[in-house]
Amino acid sequence: MNPASLLPARFQSWTGKLVGGLAGWLLGGWLGALVGVFLGHMYDRARAVVRPVAEALSRLQETFFRTTFRVMGHLSKADGRVSEAEIRAAEQIMARMNLSPEQRRAAIGYFREGKSADFDLDAALDVLRGVIRFQPMLARFFLEVQLEVAFADGRIDPAERRLLLRIAERLGLSDEDLRGLESLLRGQRRTGAGARREGHDSLAAAYQTLGVSPDASDAEVKRAYRRLLSQHHPDKLASQGLPDEMMRLAKEKTQHIIAAYETIKEARRGRTQ
Repeated sequence: MNPASLLPARFQSWTGKLVGGLAGWLLGGWLGALVGVFLGHMYDRARAVVRPVAEALSRLQETFFRTTFRVMGHLSKADGRVSEAEIRAAEQIMARMNLSPEQRRAAIGYFREGKSADFDLDAALDVLRGVIRFQPMLARFFLEVQLEVAFADGRIDPAERRLLLRIAERLGLSDEDLRGLESLLRGQRRTGAGARREGHDSLAAAYQTLGVSPDASDAEVKRAYRRLLSQHHPDKLASQGLPDEMMRLAKEKTQHIIAAYETIKEARRGRTQ
């Protein structure tokens, strides 16, 4: 812990000047003290800028993590009961995130909060939207994680779809955004289960992952690939504040998108030979 953080807030803005001035005095007398105070002043100014940014980032990450699992619990109960498949899906997401025991306990607690009858979904989403502000990449990523749980039993029932659309709209996303993410996830699921499938099924899953038809031109396929890759790029998501624990999920999604594009390219290359 930084000892300066133990001081009252009104004194913390003087920490650099005091330490710099004292160090300068010990090393160079009055002239050293003046130089030390100046350098300390520059440190205090930089700290005054950096600290609010760090606090805002920490608040965003904590809110994103908490809301992810609270909404996940609420969505799991959309049809009246939480199924074993949905619990398993939530646990798999925690495992893929490589959560520490403490983080896992917190995630399970948030999941249970979301299942409770008095959970205020709109209020929770409004808080999340307030911290992610105008960053649709984070909103889309949040919705994708929720979709994984909704797909736990292999389908999305009407109650879950209505709730997913409500979540999307509350976060500033459209029905079209939701359909695109659903197509991406369906393709990923088919690819994951398709390691033992025939080539035709794997190719169909690849087109579904990119959200294009087999009749799409090479240029259209490439545009879809680049758009999805840009929306899921781990570095971009990290720069916008995605919690570190969720970066593993972002990298997985990126790998699925790249694999789908390579599958399509290989199939089209063989078609022209």
